[in-house]
Amino acid sequence: MINIKGAIDKEGRCKHYQSPVDIIAIKFKCCNTYYSCIYCHLENAAHLPEKWDMELFNQKAILCGECMEEMSISSYLSCDNICPHCSSAFNPKCKNHYHFYFNE
Repeated sequence: MINIKGAIDKEGRCKHYQSPVDIIAIKFKCCNTYYSCIYCHLENAAHLPEKWDMELFNQKAILCGECMEEMSISSYLSCDNICPHCSSAFNPKCKNHYHFYFNE
């Protein structure tokens, strides 16, 4: 099983986001570590986060907390908030936070 920093349950939810659809984790470019959210990274890492540049969107850096499948950033950004592997719903409001993670 992949360790998700900041997670408080087996599907990757954290103290910041706990709805049924808050089940993705993001591998941060700066440390190659999965965190539940930007705030978990800020609270637990000893460095500032780095964003993924567009030319690296083919990298597997998104984890579905339901099926534990990794997907590329491109796959995640184009999946319409549904896991392409298990069809679990992702939080559509995560789009409001893309600027924390991705340089588009």
